[in-house]
Amino acid sequence: MTDPITAIILGIVEGVTEFLPVSSTGHLILAAKLLHYDPEYWALFNIVIQLGAILAIVVLYWRTFWAVLQGLMKGDATSIRFVRNILVAFIPAAVIGAALHKKIEGLLGSAHVVAVALIVGGVAILAIERFVREGNIKGVAEVPLGKVVGIGFIQCLAMVPGVSRSGATILGALSLGVERRTAAEFSFFLAIPTMLGATVLELFTKRHELTTAGGVGVGLIAIGFVVAFLVALVVVRWFVGLVGRVGFSPFGWYRIIVGAAALALLAR
Repeated sequence: MTDPITAIILGIVEGVTEFLPVSSTGHLILAAKLLHYDPEYWALFNIVIQLGAILAIVVLYWRTFWAVLQGLMKGDATSIRFVRNILVAFIPAAVIGAALHKKIEGLLGSAHVVAVALIVGGVAILAIERFVREGNIKGVAEVPLGKVVGIGFIQCLAMVPGVSRSGATILGALSLGVERRTAAEFSFFLAIPTMLGATVLELFTKRHELTTAGGVGVGLIAIGFVVAFLVALVVVRWFVGLVGRVGFSPFGWYRIIVGAAALALLAR
């Protein structure tokens, strides 16, 4: 398989899975096993194309961000709470992620960990959808500070590959009384500082790869970035509409099926 084709496939995988509760990192790890490419060669590529998915959220919700910015300039309480909630929820991941960076990297090559985490996460989604009554907290700015802290710590579970950052955030929010659409949008907005922070940290630790030959070139990274951006634009719109109609159960079943299939393939 040629490098441009691999770049397009990985861009599609990133764009489809980043904001769904199915684990983008887990899918990229499984893709490395299925496509038989060198994960070390594509490591920096996989980090940078996340910024394409982030850009999709900025574009889709630019009116929200513009309104918050205008509100901040006027001292609007709702805008202040919006920014406070996102930043407070980000702090646990920033602190724990920086402290455990080396150990987290050690898990990234384990497809077995991903497969098991997919199944466990799928069961958790089905359980929460079945037994937890939908909350009535609507709007990111309206989530109480104590629940925001809880969501921030629950997001840290996603440091295990296959758990899913968006999945952990959404399930945490649902279990704490946040309604579905707000839970999904909280995960989108929280992704911006979380993924930016993780990307900056990874780029710093892998800065030598930016200046040495032999890695993925700028052209391939550009292809993956654009593909991830365009695919994420479509997927996020579809996801928000689907969640409002049927909830998160389809993603729970998907995780269980993919995780079980991955374990069966790995066993062979």
